[in-house]
Amino acid sequence: MTNASEYAKNVQEKIHQRNSHETEFLQAIDEFLPTIIPFLENHPEYAAQNLVSLITEPERVIQFRVPWQDDQGNWQVNRGYRIQFNSALGPYKGGLRFHPSVNLSILKFLAFEQIFKNALTGLPIGGGKGGSDFDPKGKSDGEIMRFCQSFMLELSKYIGPNTDIPAGDIGVGKREIGYLYGTYKRIKQYDAGVLTGKPLEFWGSKGRAEATGYGVVYFVKHLLNDLNEDFHQKVAMVSGSGNVATYCIEKLYQLGALPVTCSDSSGFIYDEEGIDLALLKDIKEVRRERLTEYVKARPNAKYFPGETVWDFEVAAELAFPCATQNEIGLDQAKVLVKNGVRIVAEGANMPSSLEAADYFIEEGLYYCPGKAANAGGVAVSALEMSQNSQRLQWETEKVDQELDKIMKNIYENCRDTAKEHQAENNFMLGANIAGFKRVAEAMVIQGLV
Repeated sequence: MTNASEYAKNVQEKIHQRNSHETEFLQAIDEFLPTIIPFLENHPEYAAQNLVSLITEPERVIQFRVPWQDDQGNWQVNRGYRIQFNSALGPYKGGLRFHPSVNLSILKFLAFEQIFKNALTGLPIGGGKGGSDFDPKGKSDGEIMRFCQSFMLELSKYIGPNTDIPAGDIGVGKREIGYLYGTYKRIKQYDAGVLTGKPLEFWGSKGRAEATGYGVVYFVKHLLNDLNEDFHQKVAMVSGSGNVATYCIEKLYQLGALPVTCSDSSGFIYDEEGIDLALLKDIKEVRRERLTEYVKARPNAKYFPGETVWDFEVAAELAFPCATQNEIGLDQAKVLVKNGVRIVAEGANMPSSLEAADYFIEEGLYYCPGKAANAGGVAVSALEMSQNSQRLQWETEKVDQELDKIMKNIYENCRDTAKEHQAENNFMLGANIAGFKRVAEAMVIQGLV
Protein backbone atom coordinates (compact mmCIF):
# COMPACT_ATOMS: atom_id res chain seq x y z
CA MET A 1 0.00 0.00 0.00
CA THR A 2 1.38 3.39 -0.97
CA ASN A 3 1.53 6.38 1.36
CA ALA A 4 -1.20 8.05 -0.71
CA SER A 5 -3.46 5.02 -0.28
CA GLU A 6 -2.82 4.90 3.45
CA TYR A 7 -3.49 8.61 3.78
CA ALA A 8 -6.77 8.42 1.81
CA LYS A 9 -7.88 5.39 3.83
CA ASN A 10 -7.14 7.15 7.14
CA VAL A 11 -9.10 10.23 6.08
CA GLN A 12 -11.95 8.01 4.92
CA GLU A 13 -12.10 6.18 8.26
CA LYS A 14 -12.16 9.45 10.22
CA ILE A 15 -14.98 10.81 8.06
CA HIS A 16 -16.98 7.62 8.67
CA GLN A 17 -16.42 7.91 12.44
CA ARG A 18 -17.50 11.56 12.56
CA ASN A 19 -20.47 11.19 10.19
CA SER A 20 -21.54 7.60 10.83
CA HIS A 21 -25.27 8.28 10.34
CA GLU A 22 -24.95 10.27 7.08
CA THR A 23 -25.36 7.49 4.51
CA GLU A 24 -25.52 9.56 1.32
CA PHE A 25 -22.61 11.79 2.32
CA LEU A 26 -20.47 8.76 3.13
CA GLN A 27 -21.38 7.22 -0.22
CA ALA A 28 -20.13 10.35 -2.00
CA ILE A 29 -16.91 10.26 0.03
CA ASP A 30 -16.38 6.54 -0.68
CA GLU A 31 -16.85 7.13 -4.40
CA PHE A 32 -14.51 10.11 -4.46
CA LEU A 33 -11.49 9.34 -2.29
CA PRO A 34 -10.21 6.12 -3.93
CA THR A 35 -10.27 7.76 -7.37
CA ILE A 36 -7.91 10.61 -6.41
CA ILE A 37 -5.18 8.30 -5.06
CA PRO A 38 -3.25 8.30 -8.39
CA PHE A 39 -3.17 12.10 -8.25
CA LEU A 40 -2.03 12.13 -4.59
CA GLU A 41 0.75 9.69 -5.47
CA ASN A 42 2.07 12.24 -7.97
CA HIS A 43 1.51 15.16 -5.58
CA PRO A 44 2.47 13.97 -2.08
CA GLU A 45 2.53 17.59 -0.88
CA TYR A 46 -1.28 17.56 -0.71
CA ALA A 47 -1.24 14.58 1.62
CA ALA A 48 1.51 16.19 3.67
CA GLN A 49 -0.67 19.28 4.09
CA ASN A 50 -3.69 17.10 4.98
CA LEU A 51 -5.64 18.96 2.30
CA VAL A 52 -8.13 16.13 1.78
CA SER A 53 -9.34 16.47 5.37
CA LEU A 54 -9.96 20.17 4.79
CA ILE A 55 -11.76 19.75 1.49
CA THR A 56 -14.13 17.08 2.88
CA GLU A 57 -15.32 19.21 5.80
CA PRO A 58 -17.92 21.93 5.09
CA GLU A 59 -16.86 25.50 5.77
CA ARG A 60 -20.29 26.19 7.26
CA VAL A 61 -23.48 24.22 8.02
CA ILE A 62 -26.61 26.28 8.65
CA GLN A 63 -29.85 24.81 9.96
CA PHE A 64 -32.94 26.80 10.90
CA ARG A 65 -36.65 26.57 11.69
CA VAL A 66 -39.22 27.49 9.03
CA PRO A 67 -42.66 28.24 10.51
CA TRP A 68 -45.52 28.79 8.04
CA GLN A 69 -49.31 28.89 8.05
CA ASP A 70 -51.44 26.52 5.95
CA ASP A 71 -54.73 27.43 4.26
CA GLN A 72 -56.72 26.27 7.31
CA GLY A 73 -54.87 28.74 9.52
CA ASN A 74 -52.80 26.06 11.26
CA TRP A 75 -49.13 26.66 11.93
CA GLN A 76 -46.67 24.17 10.47
CA VAL A 77 -42.91 23.91 10.89
CA ASN A 78 -40.16 22.54 8.67
CA ARG A 79 -36.38 22.49 8.79
CA GLY A 80 -34.32 24.70 6.50
CA TYR A 81 -30.68 24.14 5.61
CA ARG A 82 -27.77 25.67 3.74
CA ILE A 83 -24.44 23.85 3.40
CA GLN A 84 -21.67 26.26 2.40
CA PHE A 85 -19.07 23.64 1.60
CA ASN A 86 -16.16 25.28 -0.23
CA SER A 87 -15.48 28.81 -1.49
CA ALA A 88 -11.92 28.41 -2.81
CA LEU A 89 -12.96 29.14 -6.40
CA GLY A 90 -15.68 31.69 -5.73
CA PRO A 91 -18.96 32.29 -3.89
CA TYR A 92 -20.96 29.22 -2.88
CA LYS A 93 -23.20 28.06 -5.72
CA GLY A 94 -25.79 25.30 -5.67
CA GLY A 95 -29.49 24.64 -5.64
CA LEU A 96 -32.26 24.55 -3.06
CA ARG A 97 -34.25 21.32 -2.79
CA PHE A 98 -37.74 21.14 -1.26
CA HIS A 99 -38.59 17.49 -0.68
CA PRO A 100 -39.61 15.41 2.36
CA SER A 101 -36.43 13.30 2.02
CA VAL A 102 -34.16 16.31 2.61
CA ASN A 103 -31.77 15.98 5.54
CA LEU A 104 -28.19 16.93 6.38
CA SER A 105 -26.74 13.78 4.83
CA ILE A 106 -28.38 14.35 1.44
CA LEU A 107 -27.50 18.05 1.37
CA LYS A 108 -23.89 17.43 2.41
CA PHE A 109 -23.50 14.85 -0.35
CA LEU A 110 -25.04 17.24 -2.88
CA ALA A 111 -22.89 20.16 -1.72
CA PHE A 112 -19.73 18.03 -1.78
CA GLU A 113 -20.45 16.90 -5.35
CA GLN A 114 -21.24 20.51 -6.26
CA ILE A 115 -17.70 21.64 -5.36
CA PHE A 116 -16.15 19.55 -8.11
CA LYS A 117 -19.01 19.92 -10.58
CA ASN A 118 -18.62 23.69 -10.35
CA ALA A 119 -14.84 23.40 -10.62
CA LEU A 120 -15.19 21.39 -13.84
CA THR A 121 -17.16 24.19 -15.50
CA GLY A 122 -14.06 26.39 -15.32
CA LEU A 123 -16.19 29.20 -13.89
CA PRO A 124 -15.44 31.12 -10.65
CA ILE A 125 -17.93 29.42 -8.33
CA GLY A 126 -17.59 27.39 -5.14
CA GLY A 127 -19.85 24.61 -3.91
CA GLY A 128 -22.96 24.68 -1.74
CA LYS A 129 -26.46 23.25 -1.43
CA GLY A 130 -29.57 23.82 0.64
CA GLY A 131 -33.26 23.26 1.01
CA SER A 132 -35.95 21.96 3.31
CA ASP A 133 -37.98 18.85 4.13
CA PHE A 134 -41.06 20.82 3.00
CA ASP A 135 -43.11 18.96 0.37
CA PRO A 136 -44.64 21.25 -2.30
CA LYS A 137 -46.84 18.43 -3.63
CA GLY A 138 -50.47 18.92 -2.72
CA LYS A 139 -49.88 22.45 -1.44
CA SER A 140 -51.74 25.48 -2.75
CA ASP A 141 -49.93 28.41 -4.34
CA GLY A 142 -50.66 30.42 -1.19
CA GLU A 143 -49.12 27.80 1.08
CA ILE A 144 -46.02 27.55 -1.11
CA MET A 145 -45.70 31.33 -1.16
CA ARG A 146 -45.97 31.62 2.62
CA PHE A 147 -43.42 28.84 3.10
CA CYS A 148 -40.97 30.44 0.66
CA GLN A 149 -41.33 33.81 2.36
CA SER A 150 -40.60 32.30 5.77
CA PHE A 151 -37.70 30.26 4.41
CA MET A 152 -36.06 33.31 2.81
CA LEU A 153 -36.63 35.42 5.91
CA GLU A 154 -33.96 33.29 7.58
CA LEU A 155 -31.83 32.28 4.56
CA SER A 156 -31.32 35.92 3.55
CA LYS A 157 -28.97 36.38 6.53
CA TYR A 158 -26.42 34.05 4.95
CA ILE A 159 -26.53 34.67 1.19
CA GLY A 160 -25.65 37.44 -1.24
CA PRO A 161 -24.49 37.99 -4.85
CA ASN A 162 -20.83 37.78 -3.82
CA THR A 163 -21.27 35.29 -0.97
CA ASP A 164 -23.72 32.51 -1.80
CA ILE A 165 -26.02 32.31 -4.81
CA PRO A 166 -28.69 29.59 -4.51
CA ALA A 167 -30.69 28.22 -7.44
CA GLY A 168 -33.48 25.71 -7.89
CA ASP A 169 -33.44 21.93 -7.57
CA ILE A 170 -36.11 19.28 -6.95
CA GLY A 171 -39.30 21.01 -5.77
CA VAL A 172 -37.93 24.50 -6.50
CA GLY A 173 -38.82 25.87 -9.93
CA LYS A 174 -39.52 29.31 -11.34
CA ARG A 175 -42.57 29.78 -9.11
CA GLU A 176 -40.62 29.10 -5.90
CA ILE A 177 -37.61 31.13 -7.05
CA GLY A 178 -39.98 34.04 -7.74
CA TYR A 179 -41.43 33.93 -4.24
CA LEU A 180 -37.97 33.55 -2.68
CA TYR A 181 -36.55 36.45 -4.68
CA GLY A 182 -39.47 38.74 -3.91
CA THR A 183 -38.91 38.21 -0.20
CA TYR A 184 -35.15 38.75 -0.44
CA LYS A 185 -35.77 42.01 -2.30
CA ARG A 186 -38.07 43.28 0.45
CA ILE A 187 -35.58 42.40 3.18
CA LYS A 188 -32.38 43.52 1.48
CA GLN A 189 -32.53 45.37 -1.84
CA TYR A 190 -32.97 44.73 -5.53
CA ASP A 191 -30.06 42.53 -6.57
CA ALA A 192 -30.85 40.23 -9.46
CA GLY A 193 -27.65 38.20 -8.96
CA VAL A 194 -28.58 36.71 -5.57
CA LEU A 195 -30.59 33.81 -7.04
CA THR A 196 -30.39 32.01 -10.36
CA GLY A 197 -33.04 30.09 -12.22
CA LYS A 198 -35.20 33.22 -12.10
CA PRO A 199 -38.16 33.73 -14.44
CA LEU A 200 -37.29 35.61 -17.63
CA GLU A 201 -39.52 38.50 -16.52
CA PHE A 202 -36.89 39.61 -14.01
CA TRP A 203 -33.42 38.80 -15.26
CA GLY A 204 -33.52 35.06 -15.57
CA SER A 205 -31.42 33.51 -18.31
CA LYS A 206 -32.90 32.15 -21.50
CA GLY A 207 -32.00 28.48 -21.77
CA ARG A 208 -31.67 27.94 -18.01
CA ALA A 209 -34.65 25.59 -17.72
CA GLU A 210 -33.25 23.44 -20.52
CA ALA A 211 -29.60 23.60 -19.44
CA THR A 212 -29.14 20.45 -17.36
CA GLY A 213 -31.09 18.22 -19.74
CA TYR A 214 -29.44 19.68 -22.83
CA GLY A 215 -26.02 19.59 -21.16
CA VAL A 216 -26.06 15.87 -20.35
CA VAL A 217 -26.91 15.14 -24.00
CA TYR A 218 -24.14 17.48 -25.20
CA PHE A 219 -21.66 15.60 -22.99
CA VAL A 220 -22.63 12.36 -24.74
CA LYS A 221 -22.54 14.10 -28.12
CA HIS A 222 -18.85 14.85 -27.69
CA LEU A 223 -18.20 11.31 -26.47
CA LEU A 224 -19.93 9.93 -29.58
CA ASN A 225 -17.89 12.29 -31.74
CA ASP A 226 -14.74 10.68 -30.34
CA LEU A 227 -16.19 7.30 -31.34
CA ASN A 228 -17.02 8.59 -34.85
CA GLU A 229 -20.73 8.12 -34.10
CA ASP A 230 -23.83 10.24 -33.59
CA PHE A 231 -27.30 9.86 -32.02
CA HIS A 232 -29.06 8.79 -35.20
CA GLN A 233 -31.65 6.07 -34.45
CA LYS A 234 -30.10 5.23 -31.07
CA VAL A 235 -32.72 4.12 -28.52
CA ALA A 236 -32.46 5.93 -25.18
CA MET A 237 -33.91 5.11 -21.76
CA VAL A 238 -34.64 8.16 -19.60
CA SER A 239 -35.90 8.31 -16.01
CA GLY A 240 -37.68 11.23 -14.43
CA SER A 241 -40.18 13.70 -15.88
CA GLY A 242 -39.05 17.00 -14.42
CA ASN A 243 -37.00 19.70 -16.14
CA VAL A 244 -33.88 17.57 -16.54
CA ALA A 245 -35.64 14.55 -18.04
CA THR A 246 -37.97 16.63 -20.22
CA TYR A 247 -35.23 18.65 -21.84
CA CYS A 248 -32.94 15.65 -22.08
CA ILE A 249 -35.70 14.02 -24.13
CA GLU A 250 -36.13 17.18 -26.21
CA LYS A 251 -32.43 17.40 -27.09
CA LEU A 252 -32.25 13.66 -27.83
CA TYR A 253 -34.99 14.13 -30.40
CA GLN A 254 -33.24 17.15 -31.89
CA LEU A 255 -30.06 15.11 -32.38
CA GLY A 256 -31.79 12.09 -33.85
CA ALA A 257 -32.18 9.63 -30.96
CA LEU A 258 -35.38 7.86 -29.88
CA PRO A 259 -36.17 8.24 -26.13
CA VAL A 260 -38.74 5.59 -25.16
CA THR A 261 -39.19 5.93 -21.37
CA CYS A 262 -39.85 8.49 -18.64
CA SER A 263 -40.99 8.15 -15.03
CA ASP A 264 -42.23 9.77 -11.86
CA SER A 265 -42.43 8.57 -8.27
CA SER A 266 -45.56 6.53 -9.05
CA GLY A 267 -44.26 4.47 -11.98
CA PHE A 268 -42.91 4.71 -15.51
CA ILE A 269 -44.00 4.98 -19.15
CA TYR A 270 -42.71 2.91 -22.04
CA ASP A 271 -43.66 4.29 -25.44
CA GLU A 272 -42.15 2.18 -28.22
CA GLU A 273 -42.83 4.92 -30.80
CA GLY A 274 -40.96 7.46 -28.69
CA ILE A 275 -42.10 9.66 -25.80
CA ASP A 276 -44.63 12.28 -26.93
CA LEU A 277 -42.75 15.37 -25.78
CA ALA A 278 -45.63 17.83 -26.21
CA LEU A 279 -47.93 15.59 -24.19
CA LEU A 280 -45.30 15.12 -21.47
CA LYS A 281 -44.80 18.88 -21.16
CA ASP A 282 -48.55 19.47 -21.00
CA ILE A 283 -49.02 16.90 -18.23
CA LYS A 284 -46.03 17.88 -16.08
CA GLU A 285 -45.57 21.60 -16.75
CA VAL A 286 -49.10 22.86 -17.47
CA ARG A 287 -51.52 20.49 -15.75
CA ARG A 288 -49.00 19.37 -13.05
CA GLU A 289 -50.48 15.87 -13.07
CA ARG A 290 -49.14 12.32 -12.81
CA LEU A 291 -47.91 10.19 -15.69
CA THR A 292 -51.05 8.04 -15.48
CA GLU A 293 -52.57 10.77 -17.68
CA TYR A 294 -50.08 9.93 -20.45
CA VAL A 295 -51.58 6.56 -21.38
CA LYS A 296 -55.07 8.06 -21.55
CA ALA A 297 -53.90 10.11 -24.52
CA ARG A 298 -51.46 7.49 -25.87
CA PRO A 299 -53.21 4.11 -25.51
CA ASN A 300 -50.38 2.29 -27.33
CA ALA A 301 -47.96 3.34 -24.59
CA LYS A 302 -47.59 1.20 -21.48
CA TYR A 303 -47.67 2.42 -17.88
CA PHE A 304 -46.01 0.38 -15.14
CA PRO A 305 -47.30 1.54 -11.72
CA GLY A 306 -44.92 1.31 -8.77
CA GLU A 307 -42.03 0.12 -10.94
CA THR A 308 -38.72 1.64 -12.05
CA VAL A 309 -37.43 2.20 -15.56
CA TRP A 310 -34.20 0.45 -14.68
CA ASP A 311 -35.81 -2.96 -14.06
CA PHE A 312 -37.38 -2.87 -17.51
CA GLU A 313 -35.87 -5.07 -20.20
CA VAL A 314 -35.79 -3.34 -23.58
CA ALA A 315 -33.04 -3.03 -26.18
CA ALA A 316 -31.29 0.34 -25.84
CA GLU A 317 -27.84 1.86 -26.32
CA LEU A 318 -28.16 4.93 -24.11
CA ALA A 319 -29.32 5.44 -20.51
CA PHE A 320 -29.99 8.82 -18.92
CA PRO A 321 -30.96 8.56 -15.22
CA CYS A 322 -32.50 11.97 -14.53
CA ALA A 323 -34.64 11.39 -11.42
CA THR A 324 -32.86 11.17 -8.06
CA GLN A 325 -29.98 9.66 -6.11
CA ASN A 326 -29.47 5.89 -5.95
CA GLU A 327 -32.18 5.00 -8.46
CA ILE A 328 -29.82 2.45 -10.09
CA GLY A 329 -28.47 -0.33 -7.87
CA LEU A 330 -26.27 -3.25 -8.86
CA ASP A 331 -29.24 -5.37 -10.00
CA GLN A 332 -30.52 -2.55 -12.21
CA ALA A 333 -27.01 -2.00 -13.60
CA LYS A 334 -26.95 -5.65 -14.69
CA VAL A 335 -30.30 -5.18 -16.45
CA LEU A 336 -28.90 -2.20 -18.36
CA VAL A 337 -25.90 -4.21 -19.50
CA LYS A 338 -28.25 -7.01 -20.56
CA ASN A 339 -30.31 -4.45 -22.51
CA GLY A 340 -27.21 -3.56 -24.53
CA VAL A 341 -26.65 -0.12 -23.02
CA ARG A 342 -23.20 1.25 -23.91
CA ILE A 343 -23.37 4.74 -22.39
CA VAL A 344 -24.81 5.77 -19.00
CA ALA A 345 -24.95 9.55 -18.59
CA GLU A 346 -26.25 10.90 -15.29
CA GLY A 347 -28.65 13.82 -15.45
CA ALA A 348 -29.42 13.46 -11.73
CA ASN A 349 -26.95 13.69 -8.85
CA MET A 350 -25.47 10.29 -7.89
CA PRO A 351 -28.34 8.25 -9.39
CA SER A 352 -26.09 5.18 -9.56
CA SER A 353 -25.00 3.43 -6.38
CA LEU A 354 -21.26 2.93 -5.91
CA GLU A 355 -21.67 -0.76 -6.76
CA ALA A 356 -23.59 0.10 -9.93
CA ALA A 357 -21.02 2.68 -11.03
CA ASP A 358 -18.15 0.24 -10.43
CA TYR A 359 -20.02 -2.43 -12.40
CA PHE A 360 -20.52 -0.11 -15.36
CA ILE A 361 -16.80 0.68 -15.41
CA GLU A 362 -15.79 -2.99 -15.01
CA GLU A 363 -18.09 -3.99 -17.88
CA GLY A 364 -16.51 -1.41 -20.16
CA LEU A 365 -19.49 0.92 -20.43
CA TYR A 366 -18.93 4.62 -20.89
CA TYR A 367 -20.08 5.82 -17.47
CA CYS A 368 -20.54 9.60 -17.33
CA PRO A 369 -20.94 10.67 -13.67
CA GLY A 370 -23.33 13.41 -12.66
CA LYS A 371 -20.70 15.84 -11.42
CA ALA A 372 -19.47 16.06 -15.03
CA ALA A 373 -22.44 15.16 -17.22
CA ASN A 374 -25.10 17.25 -15.47
CA ALA A 375 -22.97 20.35 -14.90
CA GLY A 376 -24.88 22.23 -17.60
CA GLY A 377 -27.42 23.57 -15.13
CA VAL A 378 -24.93 25.24 -12.84
CA ALA A 379 -22.91 26.39 -15.85
CA VAL A 380 -25.87 28.36 -17.21
CA SER A 381 -26.62 29.57 -13.67
CA ALA A 382 -23.13 31.08 -13.65
CA LEU A 383 -23.83 32.58 -17.08
CA GLU A 384 -27.01 34.03 -15.58
CA MET A 385 -24.87 35.68 -12.90
CA SER A 386 -22.71 37.19 -15.66
CA GLN A 387 -25.76 38.52 -17.47
CA ASN A 388 -27.10 40.01 -14.22
CA SER A 389 -23.77 41.78 -13.61
CA GLN A 390 -23.88 43.21 -17.14
CA ARG A 391 -27.57 44.14 -16.86
CA LEU A 392 -28.06 42.21 -20.09
CA GLN A 393 -30.09 39.20 -21.18
CA TRP A 394 -28.42 37.04 -23.82
CA GLU A 395 -30.36 35.40 -26.60
CA THR A 396 -31.12 31.67 -26.36
CA GLU A 397 -28.74 30.82 -29.21
CA LYS A 398 -25.78 32.44 -27.44
CA VAL A 399 -26.56 30.70 -24.14
CA ASP A 400 -26.90 27.35 -25.91
CA GLN A 401 -23.59 27.82 -27.74
CA GLU A 402 -21.82 28.65 -24.48
CA LEU A 403 -23.42 25.61 -22.82
CA ASP A 404 -22.26 23.28 -25.60
CA LYS A 405 -18.75 24.76 -25.40
CA ILE A 406 -18.61 24.28 -21.60
CA MET A 407 -19.85 20.68 -21.84
CA LYS A 408 -17.23 19.95 -24.53
CA ASN A 409 -14.51 21.33 -22.26
CA ILE A 410 -15.78 19.26 -19.32
CA TYR A 411 -15.88 16.08 -21.42
CA GLU A 412 -12.38 16.64 -22.80
CA ASN A 413 -11.01 17.48 -19.34
CA CYS A 414 -12.45 14.23 -17.91
CA ARG A 415 -11.23 12.21 -20.90
CA ASP A 416 -7.71 13.65 -20.90
CA THR A 417 -7.29 13.47 -17.12
CA ALA A 418 -8.33 9.80 -17.14
CA LYS A 419 -5.79 9.06 -19.90
CA GLU A 420 -3.08 10.94 -18.03
CA HIS A 421 -3.58 8.59 -15.06
CA GLN A 422 -3.66 5.41 -17.15
CA ALA A 423 -7.41 4.96 -16.72
CA GLU A 424 -8.72 5.57 -20.24
CA ASN A 425 -12.50 6.02 -20.47
CA ASN A 426 -12.85 6.06 -16.66
CA PHE A 427 -14.69 9.37 -16.58
CA MET A 428 -15.44 9.05 -12.86
CA LEU A 429 -11.72 9.08 -12.07
CA GLY A 430 -11.13 11.79 -14.65
CA ALA A 431 -13.89 14.03 -13.30
CA ASN A 432 -12.87 13.60 -9.66
CA ILE A 433 -9.18 14.28 -10.23
CA ALA A 434 -9.76 17.22 -12.59
CA GLY A 435 -12.19 18.87 -10.16
CA PHE A 436 -10.06 18.12 -7.10
CA LYS A 437 -6.91 19.48 -8.75
CA ARG A 438 -8.47 22.85 -9.50
CA VAL A 439 -9.95 23.30 -6.02
CA ALA A 440 -6.85 22.01 -4.22
CA GLU A 441 -4.55 24.41 -6.07
CA ALA A 442 -6.79 27.35 -5.16
CA MET A 443 -6.88 26.30 -1.50
CA VAL A 444 -3.11 26.06 -1.28
CA ILE A 445 -2.63 29.45 -2.95
CA GLN A 446 -5.03 30.98 -0.39
CA GLY A 447 -3.24 29.45 2.60
CA LEU A 448 -5.54 26.45 3.15
CA VAL A 449 -8.24 28.62 4.68
